[in-house]
Amino acid sequence: MLNGIRMLLMTLIRAFARTFYRFETHWIGAEASDRWRDVRLVAILHHTSLFEWLFAGAISHRAAWQIATRGLVPAADKTISRPIVGTFLKMLAPHFVSITREPDHTWDAVLGKIEAKSLVVILPEGRMMRRDGLDKHGKPMTVRGGIADLLRAISSGRMVLAYSGGLHHVQVPGERFP
Repeated sequence: MLNGIRMLLMTLIRAFARTFYRFETHWIGAEASDRWRDVRLVAILHHTSLFEWLFAGAISHRAAWQIATRGLVPAADKTISRPIVGTFLKMLAPHFVSITREPDHTWDAVLGKIEAKSLVVILPEGRMMRRDGLDKHGKPMTVRGGIADLLRAISSGRMVLAYSGGLHHVQVPGERFP
């Protein structure tokens, strides 16, 4: 039943996103009919806001179903503890794991939750990019090393690397309202 509720929510998000936003996708490699077959890891580059869930508008119904039923999403404890945003995000996938931004026991918990059927969705920078291209401390964005841990932990399958120019047009980090 929870999978059905998650899928309904994903369908509503996809419809909303496709109504208000345009998506341009380019695939390298896989034929259209099997792009999401055997995908075990999705890495979304340029984490710029808490609106990355809008990217659901760019994925297929099949991919949305896979996330709703097999999704394992490590997310910052700061984000997950927010009453509205955290609750909303946790409704999108069966396994949201609260992590710190350090290589500690919380990251070990993510690695320990990976199963043969898991589809891990990660924003590997581990922090949000501001309008100037830097993080909130003025440092350049880099991909954190945890993605290498995931590649070692996931023994088979494919990876989708999704690159976004960012969602600054929706809400810049630090802005109060979208």
